[in-house]
Amino acid sequence: MSLLIDRFGREHNYLRISVTDRCNLRCVYCMPEEGVEFTDASNLLSFEQIAEVVRSAASSGVTKLRITGGEPLVRKNLDQLIRMLASIPGISDISMTTNGILLAQQAEALRDAGLNRVNISLDTLSSARFKFIARRGELRRVLEGIEAAGRVGFDPIKLNCVLLRGVNEDEIGDFLQMAYEQPLHVRFIEYMPIGHADENWRKQYLPLTRVLEVADERGLRYRSRDDVSGSGPSDNYEIVGGRGSFGLIHPISDEFCKRCNRLRLTADGYLKPCLYWMEELNVRQALGSEEAMDALLRKALDLKPESHEMAATLAGGALSHVPTDRRMSQIGG
Repeated sequence: MSLLIDRFGREHNYLRISVTDRCNLRCVYCMPEEGVEFTDASNLLSFEQIAEVVRSAASSGVTKLRITGGEPLVRKNLDQLIRMLASIPGISDISMTTNGILLAQQAEALRDAGLNRVNISLDTLSSARFKFIARRGELRRVLEGIEAAGRVGFDPIKLNCVLLRGVNEDEIGDFLQMAYEQPLHVRFIEYMPIGHADENWRKQYLPLTRVLEVADERGLRYRSRDDVSGSGPSDNYEIVGGRGSFGLIHPISDEFCKRCNRLRLTADGYLKPCLYWMEELNVRQALGSEEAMDALLRKALDLKPESHEMAATLAGGALSHVPTDRRMSQIGG
C-alpha cells in the first residue's frame, strides 16, 4: 500500500493511541474537578482491535506509536498491548505519555514488553502546588516514577510541563535548573484550548518566549539541538555545561502544523485527523477488513485541515472549522 500523505503533502508516520479516557488526576488544564463522563469499559477498543488498526497503519508507513490516555497506566495489563504492538512489522518506536503516578510499579514490565521511551507530565516541583494543579495524587510518586524510568533504561526521559500564567510560571527557572543538573529533557508546553476555549484559558495562556527570557535572566547559555529522539514539534535546546536539555512546544504562538505527521486514535474507537477540530471517524466500521481500514485512514487524511487555528481562537477571530467539544483526556493529546 502507498504511504499516508495528505492533500497538503504531509507524510504521516505517527499514530497516537489513547487506551482510556480515565485518569487518577484532575489537572486543571485537562478536565473539570468533578471529572467528565467516562467511557464504559465495554466501549473501549480491545487490545486486539487496537493492534488491527496499527497493523493497517504500519503497512502504509506508520513506524511510531505513542500510548496515551487519560492516564494509560490505569488500563490493566498495558504491558500486554505494548508487547502486541512491538511485534507488528514496521513499528520501530513505541513511547508513552503518563502522569507518572503508577510508573514506578510498572516501568520494568513496560520496558521488557518493548516500550522505548516515556514522557512524564510534571507541572510543578512544589508538593503544595501539585495538589492545586492536579487536584489529586502526590508529587512524591511522580518523582519515584521518574527515578524508576531511568533505572530500567528508558532514554530519553522527557518531562512535560504545561505553563499556566499566574500558576507555575515562577518555576520556569527551577525546571531549567533541573535540566541543567540531571540527564532529563524538560519540555515546556503552551496551554491549549482543547474543549474549553473560555476566558479563563485566555487569562492563563503564556507564550513560551518567556522560557528563553528566564534562561537569559539566569545567565544560562543554550544552543539549538536536533538530536532528541522523538522530539516531534518541539524546538530543542542544549544547556551548555549541563547534563540535560529543554524544549518548547508552542502550538499557538508558533504553530507547527506544516510538519504535522500524526493521526490520533481515541480510546472509544475514533480516528481524529486533528487534535483541535471536531472531525473524527469510527474505526469499528472498518474492523475485519484491511481494505476498509486502509480506506478509513486515507479518508481521515482527506479531512485533515491545513492548520488548527488556535491562534485565532486566542484572538477571538472567526474559525474555518468547528472546534472539538472533547476535553484533552477524552482525545489522548
